[in-house]
Amino acid sequence: MTLFPNLQGPRRTVAQLVSVVLLMGGLAWASVPFYDWFCRVTGFGGITNVADGDTVEVLDQIITVRFDASLERDMPWTFTPEVREMKLRIGETALAFYEAHNPTDRPVAGQAAYNVTPYEAGGFFDKIECFCFTEQVLQPGETVMMPVSFFVHPDIVDDREGQYVHTITLSYTFFEIDLPEEELADAALTTAAPVAID
Repeated sequence: MTLFPNLQGPRRTVAQLVSVVLLMGGLAWASVPFYDWFCRVTGFGGITNVADGDTVEVLDQIITVRFDASLERDMPWTFTPEVREMKLRIGETALAFYEAHNPTDRPVAGQAAYNVTPYEAGGFFDKIECFCFTEQVLQPGETVMMPVSFFVHPDIVDDREGQYVHTITLSYTFFEIDLPEEELADAALTTAAPVAID
């Protein structure tokens, strides 16, 4: 049974090719949210966890956390970690800051994408609070310090692969997002967590 029984020759081939293109486009569109969901559930690809509060157990074992920052090609901000790395005990709650600056003459809204490497550490890296949970809006010339509060879960020392991880890199990439003018103004007043620098 043919997909288009009333079409003959080249017209049938064109119709079938268009169907294939539409099907592949639909699968590509659906794969992005599915992959994001899969990574959040499994920790695959370095996706981190969100914690309700501090861990109840702090180990004597030390782990190094490095901080990385980058920008999508058209994002006009500057964006850097305050420190490049810190050492902390596994289970210990830590607070790190990233500095963002908007050098333009217009408000710019941004959203941060993130991951950790090595990927097997993603399921054990727990964020309590993070600027990456919401969009951020910087006014013209504004500079802010954006905090992230986190800990490395003690279960990492019992994991088959995680027990060999001694250094974790937390990476953020900021990209510009479009917001209506009224949302830009509201978001600038209610942006969570950043600390403005005079």
